[in-house]
Amino acid sequence: MKRIIFFIGIIYIATACSKSAINPELVACNCPSAVKKSTEKPPVDISPYSLLKPASWQDLEGLLEDDVVEAWPAWLQSCTRLGEKEAWKTACDAASAMNQPNSARIIDYLSNHFDVFHAQNQDGSTTGMVTGYYQPLLKGSRKQSKQYPHPLYGVPADLITVELADAYPQLKYKRVRGRLTGKKLIPYRTRAEIDVNPSPLAGNEIFWIDNNIDVFFLQIQGSGVVQLENGEQVQVGYANHNGRPYHSIGRLLVEQGALTLEKASMKGIKNWALNNPDKLQPLLNSNPSYVFFRELPTGLSGPIGALGVPIKAERSIAVDRKFIPLGAPIFLSTTEPNSTNPLRRLMLAQDTGGAIKGGVRADLFWGAGDKAGAKAGSMKQQGEVWVLLPKGFMLPQ
Repeated sequence: MKRIIFFIGIIYIATACSKSAINPELVACNCPSAVKKSTEKPPVDISPYSLLKPASWQDLEGLLEDDVVEAWPAWLQSCTRLGEKEAWKTACDAASAMNQPNSARIIDYLSNHFDVFHAQNQDGSTTGMVTGYYQPLLKGSRKQSKQYPHPLYGVPADLITVELADAYPQLKYKRVRGRLTGKKLIPYRTRAEIDVNPSPLAGNEIFWIDNNIDVFFLQIQGSGVVQLENGEQVQVGYANHNGRPYHSIGRLLVEQGALTLEKASMKGIKNWALNNPDKLQPLLNSNPSYVFFRELPTGLSGPIGALGVPIKAERSIAVDRKFIPLGAPIFLSTTEPNSTNPLRRLMLAQDTGGAIKGGVRADLFWGAGDKAGAKAGSMKQQGEVWVLLPKGFMLPQ
């Protein structure tokens, strides 16, 4: 009986995110409310990749018009991890051997080494939500001061992460996070318990930031760039998470009547924070989720995704790794942010996220800075996804 109770408890608290970038759609009120409880039925458990259905190259409308050369560096990055796996080795070896790739040669390479599969949802539909994320630019310092009072924390020494698949293979990619009290593992501290003065995480700061709301949005994006006082720019990336569920502050502001649904964007929430400084921390505390960061090596072409390689602006997407193999080439058919103009591109599935769940679900990485942020913040489109898998790749029957 104790084993059953433990198992149920483990499933209940295994809600942590596992990627470098957490979806900004949560800010725009597309996630379950911090107040209302979801009435949706839990999804039926299925085998990994079992919703991928055979398709044809002719289905990829727009592939020939895409400048696939732009996606080639991202594919070579995927191969630094996939090339170690037998199913991907032949395709990756051929990619590494290609000299002076152009669009025609890349298309020929793809058709010779890959088969096409159409992603589906559990209800059999083939369209789903496509959102965007980006790297925000923050102003910070390595030392605390009046100008830079808000901490950006590294991973706490007392945070314990348990990989559930080690004990329960059916819970692959599920984790439990907590801390020890005596011999008992309890849930890790909430945001309200961390953001106090003095904080229990004092001494674990990696940077100090000028604006608290920017720290909060960095945690949503999962990666960013900190510009120091001397002009140096340092990339920071997702390192771990406190294991608590995400609650949307945008939705809460709408429910309280503080913002309209149309204004509950990142920009709208920042404006509200600027005009309501005394109410900001209680609002942030309504979201118990907390993300910890690490300083990334210099010279990276982009943030590190869940695949473990730098991701590429406008060519990398986050997916649900239960339905799509991480690292795989993807053909994404959707529309430009807040537009009906077609966006059809060869992409790479190089990232994941706590909000990116389902067979047809994608989060497009737009890059760094305000321009990328504007695109990411306004992207909430419908789209379709085709997955390219090496010939002979074994899918569940």
